Amino acid sequence: MNSASAPGATQPSSELESGNQRTSTGRILAWASWDWGSAAFNAVMTTFVFTVYLTSNAFGGEDQASAVLGGALAVAGLAIALLAPVTGQRSDAGGRRKLWLGVNTAAVAILTALCFFVFPRPEFLLLGVSLIALGNVFFEFAGVNYNAMLAQISTPRNIGKVSGFGWGAGYLGGIVALLIVLQLFVQPSFDWFGASTEDSLNIRLVAVFSALWFFVFALPVLFAVPELPRAAQAKRLGLPASYGLLFRRIKAIYATSPHTIYFLLASAVFRDGLAAVFTFGGIIAAGTFGFELSEVIFFAIFGNVVAAVGAVLGGLLDDRIGPKRVIIGSLVGLLVAGSVILVLGNGDYTFLGMAWAGSTTFWVFGLFLCLFVGPAQASSRAYLARLAPHGESGELFGLYATTGRAVSFLAPALFSLSITLAAPLVAPGEAQRWGILGIMVVLLAGLLVLLPVKSPDQAPIAVVPAA
Repeated sequence: MNSASAPGATQPSSELESGNQRTSTGRILAWASWDWGSAAFNAVMTTFVFTVYLTSNAFGGEDQASAVLGGALAVAGLAIALLAPVTGQRSDAGGRRKLWLGVNTAAVAILTALCFFVFPRPEFLLLGVSLIALGNVFFEFAGVNYNAMLAQISTPRNIGKVSGFGWGAGYLGGIVALLIVLQLFVQPSFDWFGASTEDSLNIRLVAVFSALWFFVFALPVLFAVPELPRAAQAKRLGLPASYGLLFRRIKAIYATSPHTIYFLLASAVFRDGLAAVFTFGGIIAAGTFGFELSEVIFFAIFGNVVAAVGAVLGGLLDDRIGPKRVIIGSLVGLLVAGSVILVLGNGDYTFLGMAWAGSTTFWVFGLFLCLFVGPAQASSRAYLARLAPHGESGELFGLYATTGRAVSFLAPALFSLSITLAAPLVAPGEAQRWGILGIMVVLLAGLLVLLPVKSPDQAPIAVVPAA
């Protein structure tokens, strides 16, 4: 691998190459346990249960509550974009990666548990959205340190498999947590005090369950994975100096390893498309294909299982053929599956004498979409970890979070624009499926930007100035 040199720069080697040559199964399982537990915040609190509760009529009407929640999450996204790289940089330099993973995880668990006090009345809306928004900020900070640990618990030979295993654990953990929540709180299978709907006790207890679930499953990584060594001659920097160092390092990365920057930009685009597949999948299932709520939930469960399988299989391929090929193959698969859904829609067809219903179209090709999302996500993380300079993984994954946040408007905007443009041209009720076209444009753009980017084994490791 090529490398460059610069005065006062850190050694031109990746953290992955200078780390372990052998892996510990126990450490990998402990690391993936965090992903398993974190799904309680992602799937239960911010996607399927608690934010749905916050945007109900109990908080002053769906429109108003949704607007307040959206505004709070937008502010949280801005905070993440501005602060994530510096928080990663400071934990790298101070040898406190695991410490800050623990601190930020504990903050998320506490904020989640405090959601128990969000009673179903309009005056509690601001409290609820503030807790969820702050939880998102600390969750992203924790994720920066968690992703940076990938190089500590894997080797150049198995990093793809380890990353895919972690993503798979996250998907499966979300399914298990959702099933428990449904059976104990939302649609309880037996009568107990947690099933009471008075003052929405059952939903508020979901917050307590989610906090405990995340905290308990986050503990193993804090005990099993050693702390990052403190960088030699690392200086204590104030916040302004940290930003100055960040900008100098971004400039140095571009000068000595431009394809690292190119990948950050390309991945930001296609990752927004990947997120949109799950964000709008349930909406399209219900609105275009007529799925009932129970059918949407069942599809979500099966979709997460398929995504987990895809992430694991993609991780195995990653180590054999490289992350870029896995990502490209996944994006092509997503474009093909999305095209079939867009073209066939909810129509009924006959193939080889067999009836093919619109719901079958969505079940088959919707699951194909889920299958390809997992590998693209896992290999993106593994790709970046391979290019992280020695001792700089946290800062680089902070930039990964920042670039992702910077373009997170693309897929939602093109989804809405496609529907708006299609509405006067198609029959009533047919415009929504054209939102798929907007998502596909984002995925295609990400693919095109990625194509000229070099694979990690062909790109030099950036040489960055020391603190």
